[in-house]
Amino acid sequence: MLRFLRQNRPVVTPAGLSIIVSLYLLVALNNTFWVRGASVFASHEVKLTLLAAALLLAHIAGMLLFSAKYLFKPVLVFAIFVAAAAAYFVDGFGVIVNHQMIRNAVATDMNEARHLLTSAFWVHMLLYALLPIFAVLAVSVKRDPPRQQIARTGGNIVTCLLVGLAIIYVNFPSYSSVFRDRQDFMGVVNPGAPIAGAVRYVRKAMRETNVVAKPFGTDAKPGPVLSGASKPLFVVMVVGETARAQNFGLNGYARNTTPQLEQRDVINFTDTSSCGTATAVSLPCMFSHFPRTKFNNRKAKGWENLLDIAQRAGFQVEWWDNNTGHKGVAKRVSNRKFSVGTNPDFCREGECDDGILTDALRSYIAKADSDTLLVLHQVGSHGPAYFLRYPPAMEVFSPACRTAQFADCSQAEIIAAYDNTILYTDKNVADIIDLANEYSGKLASAVIYVSDHGESLGETGLYLHGAPYFIAPEEQTKVPFMVWFSDEFTNQMGLNRNCVRAKQDDPVTHDNLFHSMLGLLDIETKIHDSELDLFGSCIAPEVPQARVPYAALSGDLDNSSKLNLLP
Repeated sequence: MLRFLRQNRPVVTPAGLSIIVSLYLLVALNNTFWVRGASVFASHEVKLTLLAAALLLAHIAGMLLFSAKYLFKPVLVFAIFVAAAAAYFVDGFGVIVNHQMIRNAVATDMNEARHLLTSAFWVHMLLYALLPIFAVLAVSVKRDPPRQQIARTGGNIVTCLLVGLAIIYVNFPSYSSVFRDRQDFMGVVNPGAPIAGAVRYVRKAMRETNVVAKPFGTDAKPGPVLSGASKPLFVVMVVGETARAQNFGLNGYARNTTPQLEQRDVINFTDTSSCGTATAVSLPCMFSHFPRTKFNNRKAKGWENLLDIAQRAGFQVEWWDNNTGHKGVAKRVSNRKFSVGTNPDFCREGECDDGILTDALRSYIAKADSDTLLVLHQVGSHGPAYFLRYPPAMEVFSPACRTAQFADCSQAEIIAAYDNTILYTDKNVADIIDLANEYSGKLASAVIYVSDHGESLGETGLYLHGAPYFIAPEEQTKVPFMVWFSDEFTNQMGLNRNCVRAKQDDPVTHDNLFHSMLGLLDIETKIHDSELDLFGSCIAPEVPQARVPYAALSGDLDNSSKLNLLP
């Protein structure tokens, strides 16, 4: 039987197999390309068809380039597998699989990944990847003698490239603006875009390997107010996950998703923009001195951050994580992992909700006796399994989607589940405030809550997050940001609440965070910029400090000689 099958295998040339696979990729695994292309080239369908033909020729040429005997089929298998996997997320969630999205995937853990790799994903991969791959492996590739094969293959590659380039050249006036301005369209070409993104990610990751953080803010020390304080400062910074400003009741959302925070004397900044649209970017950026426009992950790894400076100034600094890790931010301070536990009050299906952080805080704050900066990194509203982010008792908005497969839920059910995560965040942050208030007799406390990025919930066909920032919708870039101060904190630090409250509707960004925290903690250092400090101007008496102009800091600090800040 096996001999019969082996003798009767379909026979095809390298060029023929390249054409077949390229057609399959373009037609079956580029649905989003065709849908968006129909919109981009409305009333100019011929232009779209010609562009698709040029892409087809480019794919054929690329495959023929790797048509050596023992390389050809592995390359085709790889292309089909990558294209099928990318198509599932591009078509289903509207994401763009670029280098940042690949960074996010690499940085994730199994708990997060399993909610994306659902049964629907595996069925999709069976139909669109494994079966075509089996077909590719089943055929026999007919080859000419080596010299003839090289000549024929080289001729085919050159012909494909010349014809493809001719199509682009003749129609370039129509295509130039699309290539330049519509990355939401060109970024979904499959598998070209994902492969290009992977190459770019690997190149960047190699540059970041073995990077050692340079000292920064080496002159940091307690300011006069902190030095003379009668009670230790206890500052809790809650880093939210995937919480978007549009669904916070404090920002005027139709549902009251923040009933408990409304009863605390919080100051809510209503117009806050994130540094990125994914944790792997936003988290390092939030704690870095680099502004969003100058930030990249290599720079973040190459310089000490806010936590290092606070620790140098004498604060006990800790990072508690109920997410996928600190992304290098807390590499040099004490950190604890909470995301995997067995406490039945907070942990279900192999992961824990954020109540576990609040519960651990109860015993920690009771023992606090020195200036402390505690960062709580929540799992917050991370999707697609929103229903696991809160206990069943907190499912107030219903019917709520109770699966990670969005195709099984209506948009209203998805939003209801997401809103329940915000409601639970409201409870957790309110509980943290109450704990801090409970120990006001011995501590001067403050609580800061800010999310890393937002989330799309089906608007314009987009779900989840991670869109390139320059085309990302506001649902992914507008985040909640609020602060609470105990009476002891405001009295001891000379902080005027009304002065801070007067700024709550001003546009702010994650760029403000680094300098605002330095001001709030009264850490004296030349790198503190008062123009980006939301709190410094509201602290009296004002303590003059020598400051480096922010214009200097906003440049590329890889050349440290520009600032003379380092020893």
